[in-house]
Amino acid sequence: MTNKNLQQNYTTFAEKYDQLFDDDMYQAWANYVTQNVTKGSVLDLGGGAGRLAVLLAKQQYEVDILDLSEDMLSLAQRHATEAAVDLNLLQADMREWTDWQKTYPVIVSFADALNYLPQLTDLTATIEQVYSHLEPGGVFLFDVITPYQTNVLYDNYYYNNDDDEDNIFMWTSYLGEAVNSVDHDLKFFVYDPKIDGFNILREIHHEQTYDLDIYQQVLSTVGFTDIEVTADFGKRAIDDKTERWFFKAVKK
Repeated sequence: MTNKNLQQNYTTFAEKYDQLFDDDMYQAWANYVTQNVTKGSVLDLGGGAGRLAVLLAKQQYEVDILDLSEDMLSLAQRHATEAAVDLNLLQADMREWTDWQKTYPVIVSFADALNYLPQLTDLTATIEQVYSHLEPGGVFLFDVITPYQTNVLYDNYYYNNDDDEDNIFMWTSYLGEAVNSVDHDLKFFVYDPKIDGFNILREIHHEQTYDLDIYQQVLSTVGFTDIEVTADFGKRAIDDKTERWFFKAVKK
């Protein structure tokens, strides 16, 4: 898949999508980071509109954001300005950013960012990039949705938000063609007074996950050690109904 195709996931309605963010989820991700690593330099990989980055910056972390979408990074800059914090923005493909020479003690990636990579080779390339951009002993924190989430909870999933009658959101999910994948059909109905009707914004988002041992194998093969996997933002042990795995891995 080309860079352009990946970017299209968030180009059409980045601002509308950003409005759906869950304050509690992002605060929980921020808490997971602060509980696992000390304050310092952090790269938020696939950090999108900067919601997590702003929360970390408010706690005196020095945060860089890497994301493919120019629209999302523009939103990140807006949120940083509104919060009066500094963020360093990098537009790049997470699978290939060898030209970026900076290394970090901590790299994080949350909110399904890695699940948007279409193939296992893309995931592997991304984790290799993470490894090369971590300092020795550096920590990689990330989460991914599980096969239980894609195959059970997202099977024929439907969500409708019409709290704002001028901006109606509909979300339908169905199983993807690949094993452990899901396709999300996202629609915004935005009222336009000029036509006294609604304009429809629509995108299809594809997410891919893998069995737990695949993630562990890729991390180990790349060179990570001390791989820990938990559930509920590190608060519980995983089981067969875990919806999201949280990983902590250390560079040798």
